[in-house]
Amino acid sequence: MVRPCKLRLIYFQPGATYYKPQGVPLRQLEELNLTVDELEAIRLKYSEDLDQVDCAAKMNISQSTFQRILTSANKKIADALTQGKAIKIEGGHIQLPRGFKRRFRHRRHSWSD
Repeated sequence: MVRPCKLRLIYFQPGATYYKPQGVPLRQLEELNLTVDELEAIRLKYSEDLDQVDCAAKMNISQSTFQRILTSANKKIADALTQGKAIKIEGGHIQLPRGFKRRFRHRRHSWSD
């Protein structure tokens, strides 16, 4: 029996859920899915400039899990930027902290439109 995925604490909700190259219609682009927990890992590591141990603690996950999430996010972003693909931000195994203002649908952890 496979162990269930531990929910990751997310302290950030993106203002936009799509990023794409300018001047190219979305229907003509291949789309990559960046999960909300991957975006949170990017934000904590690079925007907040926290070390990996602190990032993992904030997300309530192990350091090795944080590293896997961060690596996956970096690969997806690099692929989208170098290959001209769109990035859609949605999904992931997430949990908002108690008292955090919610702006997302409860179905499948998607952000509201």
